[in-house]
Amino acid sequence: MKAIRKLVDNIKPTFSKGGRLSFLHSSFDAFETFLFVPDTVTRKGAHIRDSIDLKRTMTIVIIALMPALLFGMWNVGYQHNLSVGSEMDLWQTFMYGFWRVIPLVIVSYVVGLGIEFASAQIRGHEVNEGYLVTGMLIPLIMPVDMPLWMLALSVVFAVIVGKEVFGGTGMNIWNPALLARAFAFFAYPSHMSGDKVWVTGLSKGEGIVDGFSGATPLANAQAGLEIPDFTDMFLGTIPGSVGETSALAILAGAALLIFTGIASWKIIISVFAGGLITGLFLNLVAPPDSYLALPAYYHMVMGGFAFGAVFMATDPVTGSQTERGKWIYGLLIGFFAVVIRVFNPGYPEGMMLAILLMNTFAPLIDYTVVQAGIKRRMRRAVIK
Repeated sequence: MKAIRKLVDNIKPTFSKGGRLSFLHSSFDAFETFLFVPDTVTRKGAHIRDSIDLKRTMTIVIIALMPALLFGMWNVGYQHNLSVGSEMDLWQTFMYGFWRVIPLVIVSYVVGLGIEFASAQIRGHEVNEGYLVTGMLIPLIMPVDMPLWMLALSVVFAVIVGKEVFGGTGMNIWNPALLARAFAFFAYPSHMSGDKVWVTGLSKGEGIVDGFSGATPLANAQAGLEIPDFTDMFLGTIPGSVGETSALAILAGAALLIFTGIASWKIIISVFAGGLITGLFLNLVAPPDSYLALPAYYHMVMGGFAFGAVFMATDPVTGSQTERGKWIYGLLIGFFAVVIRVFNPGYPEGMMLAILLMNTFAPLIDYTVVQAGIKRRMRRAVIK
């Protein structure tokens, strides 16, 4: 590392102000920051000394995503094996999924970071580390057989419209990864829904076993068909988006995020509570054998509910900032996710729309909470 540090220091003047390649300062700074901890310090004003920074935050989130990513790779291979009736050992199954998923990850990072670097160069700003997480989230919430050019267009929309037009990382209103999924869902619905988009090779009819269905539990539940048992959905051995099927792997990531303080446990718990309470109420009023009668706890492990609660709703930029507002924000996400699922057959995955909706209203929630606190203090004030 000392040799790399020396090399970086030697070429740094070339990219600094007045250097021959100073117009590439933003790109050079991004690579230096990626390799080493920045050596800049605050020179005036009060500031907090802390070991955490944006790069460390993004790194921890990436690590927390690893269980979902690795299991998703294995599950891609497992679902393919079921569809064609083949038998592979654990390693072969994982490697099959790895080679199907890794192109999605590469396209997401190449396109997204390319736009981030270009935008930083044009504006003369630093390249923010925010896309390190977004670039991993996007492939995890997409179907494995999604054409790469569609994924690239979705990333372009998410980064430009969802982030850069608002000023970049920290200024965006909506979660960029969910915007990518929303764009793909509305622009290319046939590639984001149906029985043949969740299992690789199924859409091409590559010797599919008779009777095999690639339908997700959500699709079967809406159609009134039999769904997998709770254990299978909790473990994740079901068709679905790459990283959203295993609630167990997602909860492992949640444990790390909560332990390190990166994600708000209040939002995570309140999202699950909102969905569970809504589901229980619907169970009380639902006619027998209807979608509304689906056990409330099933919603927690179906579709992207768990993934959204842990990795999407907790986005510190687009979520509520006040402590009381986090409870309200999370409860409403859980409520709307279940309501959209059971009452709107056009959107079987209600979590995406629920989070984007509450991203929009998060500032209003915080404003209301702050104003309510001010009014309470005003009433307690004693005027002498």
